[in-house]
Amino acid sequence: MELIRSDGLLNSIVARPRAAIATLPRAWGRLRSVPKVMRLARETQVGMTPHDVVLVRGSMRLLRYRRDTPARHSEPMLFCYALVNRPYILDLQPTKSVVRKYLDEGLDVYMIDWGVPAYAERHLTIEDYVCRFLKEAVDLVLKLSKSDRLHLLGYCMGGTFSALFTALYPERVQTLTLLASPIDFEGKESLLSVWVSHPYFDVDAFIEARGNCPARFLQVCFLFVKPVQNLIEKRLGFFEHMQDETFLINYFAMERWVNDNIPVAGETFRAFVKNLYQRNELVKGELRLGTQIIDLKRIDCPLLLLTAKNDHLVPPRSTEGIVPHVSSRDITKLTIENGHVGLVVSSKAQKTIWPEATQWVAKRSTVVPVRVSATRTLKLRPEALSTE
Repeated sequence: MELIRSDGLLNSIVARPRAAIATLPRAWGRLRSVPKVMRLARETQVGMTPHDVVLVRGSMRLLRYRRDTPARHSEPMLFCYALVNRPYILDLQPTKSVVRKYLDEGLDVYMIDWGVPAYAERHLTIEDYVCRFLKEAVDLVLKLSKSDRLHLLGYCMGGTFSALFTALYPERVQTLTLLASPIDFEGKESLLSVWVSHPYFDVDAFIEARGNCPARFLQVCFLFVKPVQNLIEKRLGFFEHMQDETFLINYFAMERWVNDNIPVAGETFRAFVKNLYQRNELVKGELRLGTQIIDLKRIDCPLLLLTAKNDHLVPPRSTEGIVPHVSSRDITKLTIENGHVGLVVSSKAQKTIWPEATQWVAKRSTVVPVRVSATRTLKLRPEALSTE
């Protein structure tokens, strides 16, 4: 018996049941939380800022967010999101909404929702998205806001489109904000860049077989860029926080967006991979949209670059690669220790990056003059002052 104690075996045998018993209250608490977890999974809402649909073109919709007070700045703000996933990541929750940040700063805010392309729309090109849909949205925003210019913010692939648009129509853009947007595709810092590089990925054969790039394919690619974090750590974190209602609401909001994937029009996906990822034509000055060559030197407006140091999809170097190729002299860079999505929805980003980003835009806007209503002066006759 003394020998067993000296080897520590007895202590080990006794400790294991004790450790198991100690975890029972937490396990029972998680079990009791299941009904609440299921309820929150059903009830958690996203994209809650009130808005109106002011334009519909095919699957595309243009949203105008409602304001409780008149805008304090003449130039409106237009968000151009990527063709992948849904744009409500920019308005995920009331406390994690980039849209609300700009509304609170006094701007009239619009957003493009590209929608879900049908198989019949597989022939849509980058030129269609930039020179038709985005241009029509910009023209309507300017008309509704009675302004000659607007602030344009592009996120990820939408930032690439925004840079293309600004190079083509610089007279319409007051400021350009690029949010984790790929511009220079030369580096291989991310697995995504390696996977789609030539000759490993035959995009022509892929699109000929599929028509559009399937949503499921894109989702799997994004998940396996960081498989341990996306497939294991995230679920362990959920299990550990099943009794935390705030955590659960945030978790289900993000899960709804992450799994709300949409396909990308085939010809657009083909060109994005071949002309940008594989050939890097944009910064080389070789990219054509129709008969027009994109010249980034035509971009001369104030430029704000927002990047995340831990971005596994769009490294900061890719976004900041636009700097040597534009004519803009007013260039600001803001970065944060987060990932591609954390740059938008993390509490740290909401408290640090976005107040500064919205103020940057406000300072480069035209302030709407405050209208002072005329006050009528009432002249009373002397007899009107009599108390009799």
